[in-house]
Amino acid sequence: MVSTAATSTFFSVTPLPPKSSAKATAGGTTSLDACGIRCKVPGSSKGLDVKVSAQAPSKINGTPVSWSEGARNREETWSPSPRTFINQLPDWSVLLAAITTAFLSAEKQWAMIDWKPRRHDVLVDQFGLGQIVQDGVVFRQNFLIRSYEIGADKTASIETLMNHLQETALNHVKSAGLMGDGFGSTPEMCKRDLIWVIARMQVLVDHYPVWGDVVQVDTWVCPSGKNGMRRDWLLRDSSTGETMARASSVCVMMNKRTRRLSKMPVEVRTEIQDYFVDKPPVVAEDERKLTKLDDNTAEHIRRGLTARWSDLDVNRHVNNVKYIGWILESAPSAIMETHELAGMTMEYRRECGRDDVLQSLTTVTGATIGGLLDSGNVECQHLLRLEDGSEVVRARTQWRPKHLKSFGKFDSVQN
Repeated sequence: MVSTAATSTFFSVTPLPPKSSAKATAGGTTSLDACGIRCKVPGSSKGLDVKVSAQAPSKINGTPVSWSEGARNREETWSPSPRTFINQLPDWSVLLAAITTAFLSAEKQWAMIDWKPRRHDVLVDQFGLGQIVQDGVVFRQNFLIRSYEIGADKTASIETLMNHLQETALNHVKSAGLMGDGFGSTPEMCKRDLIWVIARMQVLVDHYPVWGDVVQVDTWVCPSGKNGMRRDWLLRDSSTGETMARASSVCVMMNKRTRRLSKMPVEVRTEIQDYFVDKPPVVAEDERKLTKLDDNTAEHIRRGLTARWSDLDVNRHVNNVKYIGWILESAPSAIMETHELAGMTMEYRRECGRDDVLQSLTTVTGATIGGLLDSGNVECQHLLRLEDGSEVVRARTQWRPKHLKSFGKFDSVQN
């Protein structure tokens, strides 16, 4: 039955005309078809005896016709089409239409995901969790600059780069197998309710990546005194190897219950010391003292900066990257329009929690606002404080004119 059904699907079968009557006789069967032809099929083996009795109908649909016209009409009505090689072939049009529809649908779906990258390196899946390189002490991870990570200058913002630094630091701890149940805390730190907090951060940017660039970030850790750890980062263009930025931070431990700084336990140092690298800082430390600003020395003050729930990280305090945006809130718009951030030094004095209200203070040194276009490099002093005057972050920023594509010597603004 299945084979019969499948065969009838591809091969057309000519239908037989309906029989008007059939009468059985003793000598065989006699049938009379619609054309008035009586066929007698004998039961014996005498052969085929056919008697034809043709009777022309007198009228068809009330119209008198001759036998020849009636026969012609009946022939046009019931005569099957001639059996040729062509009409015995399967009906391939249905199958061809199905294949075409499937192909067009697949092509449409592929066109939606098969975007054509301009660089061959984007074809490689480079955006996993990174990998350990250089004898197991350096962690490397690539980042694609997304459209939502660029600003009005069509380049990645400083906050974007800082987020990449934080991401690589955490993934480094995770890849090394030292991730406890905290935010970058090791198992021994978790036992003692200890977390890492940044005490000091320096960032120097040679040039900013643009949308679609792939940034390669290397990071490693070094000891810093008895109770601290230094972490360095090197950001490069993954295609050319050109250095984009460098950063260095000093981290210390804080008890997440008492919210007080803590010494590094021996067990924690033993746990992490195998990952320390004996290298000089990737950024030469700026030993100049950061200036304390107040209402009299600050030229620009931005008030009413409130810490929201979305500004907190898993340690339940404001994330360190958020402070950068608040610092720049009080930077003069004239500087933001004509210059770009080339370097930043920050000292974190205390943490902030939800609903804390801050003030951002800035003063410009080395240039006047009216002469920024001709001033070259500009330096600013910053302070973030709570409304009661408690210091949160002291900072210093260096700026270069936007038409300068390279910072030249990284330390030129410090001389």
